[in-house]
Amino acid sequence: MTAELIDGKLIAQQVRDEVAAKVTKRVAAGKSKPTLAAVLVGERVDSATYVRAKGKACEELGMGSVSHHLPADISQLELEKVITSLNADKTVHGILVQLPLPDHLNEERVLQLISIEKDVDGFSPLNIGRLAQKGREPLFVPCTPYGCIYLLEKAGVKIEGANAVVLGRSNIVGMPAALLLIGKNATVTVCHSRTKDIAAVVREADILIAAIGKTEFVRGDWVKPGAAIIDVGINSKPDATKKSGYRLVGDVNFDEAREVAGFITPVPGGVGPMTIAMLMNNTYRAAEIQEP
Repeated sequence: MTAELIDGKLIAQQVRDEVAAKVTKRVAAGKSKPTLAAVLVGERVDSATYVRAKGKACEELGMGSVSHHLPADISQLELEKVITSLNADKTVHGILVQLPLPDHLNEERVLQLISIEKDVDGFSPLNIGRLAQKGREPLFVPCTPYGCIYLLEKAGVKIEGANAVVLGRSNIVGMPAALLLIGKNATVTVCHSRTKDIAAVVREADILIAAIGKTEFVRGDWVKPGAAIIDVGINSKPDATKKSGYRLVGDVNFDEAREVAGFITPVPGGVGPMTIAMLMNNTYRAAEIQEP
C-alpha cells in the first residue's frame, strides 16, 4: 500500500478562492472590507516572515491588512494599550498577536484582552473554553488545528468512531486538535513527553495528528495499516544536496509511513498552507459577525 497524498496546497487554494469570492460579494454590497491587524513584538525572523505572509494573503484575497511592529522591550502596559485601541477600532475585524512574545510579557493577559469577536487566531480562553464544552461553539477555532480537521474531512476520512492519537499537547495545536476530534465523535488519546510507550499507542491510531516538534519521530512500523496521518511538524534536516544545506521534514518519517498509511500529508505542502487559509476564513467571518 502507498498512502494517498493529502494536498494541502491545493485544498488551501480552494479555501482561499472561496473566501476571495465572498469578500468580493461583501464589498460589492457596500459593506466594509474584512481587515486583519497583526501585532509583531521584537525582531524574530520567523515571526516577521509569518506576519508578512499573512499580510500578503490578505492583499491577494481583497482583504485589508495593517501591521504593528513593536520593539522587543515594549512594556506590558504599552502592548495592552495597542490591543485595547485595536479592539475599539471598527475598521479592524481581526487581531492577531504573533507568538511567542518576549519572555517579560504576560502572553495570557494579552490573549485575554483581545475581543472575542476579533480573536481570529482562536486563542482567547473564552473561545478555547467554548471549544472544550459540549453543546457550545467557539466563535473561532485555532487556525492550524482547524486546517488539520478540514484536511481529514476533504480527504474523506471518517472521524466519527475512529481511534485518534494526537502527539503533543500545546495550546496552539495539540490540545485544540484533540478537542476538535472529540467534537467530531472520535475517541482521542493525547500523547506527550511523559507518555509510556508512545509507539504502542500510535499503532492503535486510525487517525494520527503529529505535532510534537521532533524530526521524523514517528517511524513506519508505528503506523497502523490504512491510518490517516496529518503531520504538523516543520523541522530542518541536514541535506548536502540542497543549496541551503538542509531540507524541511515533518514529525513523521514520510518515506516509511507512506508505505503503510492510507492517507498522509507531505511536509512541506500539507498543513502549512492551511493555517493561513483558515486565518483568512476566520477574518472574513469576523467581519460578518461584527458587520452583518
